[in-house]
Amino acid sequence: MQTVALIDYGSGNLRSAEKALRKAADGASQIVVTCDPDIVAAADRIVLPGVGAFLACMTALSERPGLIEAMTEAVRAKGRPFLGICVGMQLLATRGLEFGETRGLDWIGGDVRKIESLDPAIKIPHMGWNTLVGASGPDMIAKIGDQPMYFTHSFAFYPDDENDVAAWVDHGGQFPAAVANGNVAGVQFHPEKSQSAGLALLARFLEWRP
Repeated sequence: MQTVALIDYGSGNLRSAEKALRKAADGASQIVVTCDPDIVAAADRIVLPGVGAFLACMTALSERPGLIEAMTEAVRAKGRPFLGICVGMQLLATRGLEFGETRGLDWIGGDVRKIESLDPAIKIPHMGWNTLVGASGPDMIAKIGDQPMYFTHSFAFYPDDENDVAAWVDHGGQFPAAVANGNVAGVQFHPEKSQSAGLALLARFLEWRP
């Protein structure tokens, strides 16, 4: 049975992500909530959740001894499939520009910056259900189609290379809703709050062979 490491670094959506992953796995995968570097380095798949500010999340992740190094070994050296959720996706960036400049994991080049609505009637934060635009890339994202997903955020990840954008969303202007590069993927929305469509995405992640 494959082991899925759900990274525990104090993120607020950890338990809801755990519950959704267990439901999506339906007993076929072992979901391990952990910050143990040895478990993370040996995991078959890794999921990084996240809510709140980029700075707070990156700081919390960095404060777990050996955790980033173990994630890097599993994902970058061993090619294990990785999924970042919300701020967990944003941490893939080179830097976050919230409360100053904070260095990210830099697994996909780009910046996380505040969403700027082109329509004064459209309010930020982007909160609620929205459909994706141009979903492509891995099947777990491409197969979402026109099913709405649940968003709640004020900042978005803008990759340097638009080929790394796997889906867009429109909220007073378009910005990335999902990214993918090799075995690394991330979604700005919350699959754990997106009902059957979100569970289906997580199930596809558990079967993803990048």
